[in-house]
Amino acid sequence: MSTLLELFGEFALLSFVAFGGATALLPELYRVVVDNHRWMDATTFAHLYAIAQAAPGPNVLVVTLIGWQVAGLAGALVATLAMCLPMSVVVYLLFSHWDRFQGARWQRAVQLGVAPLAVGLIFAGATLVGQSAGLGWAGWGFVLAVAAFCTKTKYHPLWCIAAGAALGLAGVV
Repeated sequence: MSTLLELFGEFALLSFVAFGGATALLPELYRVVVDNHRWMDATTFAHLYAIAQAAPGPNVLVVTLIGWQVAGLAGALVATLAMCLPMSVVVYLLFSHWDRFQGARWQRAVQLGVAPLAVGLIFAGATLVGQSAGLGWAGWGFVLAVAAFCTKTKYHPLWCIAAGAALGLAGVV
């Protein structure tokens, strides 16, 4: 039971900094799950993230998988609830009054600060997953090429996934 309470407490706190979604939380998730509680190793963490990204559905699926790995079905339910419920309640309550503060200095600061924060957190998460997956120079080069390709073209990202799979099968990355 204490593991479920720890899961709920840790993930409920993380829900308050989930700007950019679960992907932006990866560094903190990693720190909590792998470094602090040692609920799993880095490789298992990277595998769960890969499964969550390959499956259809929201990015928060990684939290459900982590909960499942730590404490089975109850862990999956507790982790998902802890990640989704607290901030959902806060956002619901905040946005019912958001327009009332239109133009307030603090409101503009929040709006300007959240976007770069989310980008930075997502970049940190991508770096962490790449390190956990043991990417070499070829892998990091491929990541940079994919980022440039996706920002400069309108091709579907599935082409990049297919290219990555082909390079992985060939042993290049």
